Amino acid sequence: MFGELSLPLMCAPMSIASSVPLALACCRAGVIGGWQGGSLTPFEMFESYLEALDGIGGAPPIVNLPARWGRDPAAAERIDCLERHRVPLVLSSLGDPSALVERVHGWGGRVIHDVTTMKHAEKAIAAGADGLMLTCAGAGGHTGFLTPMAFVPAVRRRFDGLLIVAGGIADAHGIAAALALGGDIACMGTRFIATPESGVAEGHRTMIPAVGVDDIMVSAAMNGVPAHWMRPSVEAVGLDPKSLPSTRTAMPEGVRPWRDIWSAGQSAGLIDMVEPVADLVARLRRDFNALPALPDWRGRLADIAF
Repeated sequence: MFGELSLPLMCAPMSIASSVPLALACCRAGVIGGWQGGSLTPFEMFESYLEALDGIGGAPPIVNLPARWGRDPAAAERIDCLERHRVPLVLSSLGDPSALVERVHGWGGRVIHDVTTMKHAEKAIAAGADGLMLTCAGAGGHTGFLTPMAFVPAVRRRFDGLLIVAGGIADAHGIAAALALGGDIACMGTRFIATPESGVAEGHRTMIPAVGVDDIMVSAAMNGVPAHWMRPSVEAVGLDPKSLPSTRTAMPEGVRPWRDIWSAGQSAGLIDMVEPVADLVARLRRDFNALPALPDWRGRLADIAF
């Protein structure tokens, strides 16, 4: 499954940023191409992405779905579509993935479950997940709060399956660090938002190279769940970052989080330019291969019973 990877890297599924061009460009460049398959993605777009992937070659795609959809009759059309296209990787989140695991295994796919705590990691392992994505502190969007320095080794002690590490990664050193901690694949989201292929507004794309680490703030005021946002975008819609409540609040008229208030992880402080996916991956690969004492990530991936 991972034989065509050019790097141990995945582009995170993101609700607005994950355009079809972004996902396809990632797969062609040799990194796992994330796609957001939840209810915010119209079914026609969902299906067109899978059709575009047929025969493309390169790295495998991964489609993000709510875990509960494994038991939800209303989601049957999307699950059936995944089966028709034999999607190799499904990223589940929010809930018990056991029913989804059973269904995806039926066509030979594998399920990675997104977790932010040890409790949820242990539940996902017990439910039969083939791998885990550990969303750590510094991640864009809905973030985790555990440092990867502790979280990744703690999970690795209990689980020998595939570990994808997300949160604050934007360069070759971050990829290598994720592997050194016990992960198998690094995940980048914010870095891929700052590409021409992403589906965000142009202001969102260009703001990422313009901000620093201190411009990234965490708040639950936008949609009730703690997430990272770029401070200048919060101020631009008339909100005061210093006086936001700790729970969901009413937005200014016509303002929608994600669309008008822009998310980014702490890795934004490492991003200097908007860069096409092919150029970005080529540069990351050169930088990664130039690092000394690299872990044998290809051998590790080949050895996983996956």
